[in-house]
Amino acid sequence: QVQLVESGGGLVQAGGSLRLSCAASGRTFSTYVMGWFRQAPGKEREFVAAIRWSGGSTEYADSVKVRFTISRDNAKNTVYLQMNSLKPEDTAVYYCAAGRSGIVYSRLGYDYWGQGTRVTVSS
Repeated sequence: QVQLVESGGGLVQAGGSLRLSCAASGRTFSTYVMGWFRQAPGKEREFVAAIRWSGGSTEYADSVKVRFTISRDNAKNTVYLQMNSLKPEDTAVYYCAAGRSGIVYSRLGYDYWGQGTRVTVSS
């Protein structure tokens, strides 16, 4: 029904940048909220950023607000997460998610999830 595929993860040194992509397939996404979450070893999956397909309004976790940028290309059905000034504490598996509940900060507000892409930041 709705499939999400992340890409762009990898290993980078502290201070470097990565651009994650989330390719979405399905019927329509105009009413969806698209979110990025991450999960580090031994930690809960946490909210990173979100964007609405329609209008493009965004939300960010405080810890990434000045470093990460979420964006979308509606024509390509793709959501991006530009990550700059990466820190070792950003190391995690990053997941793309889609939902229609309007609850953007919690994983409970999302119905569909990608498989994740791993980001490793070395010092």
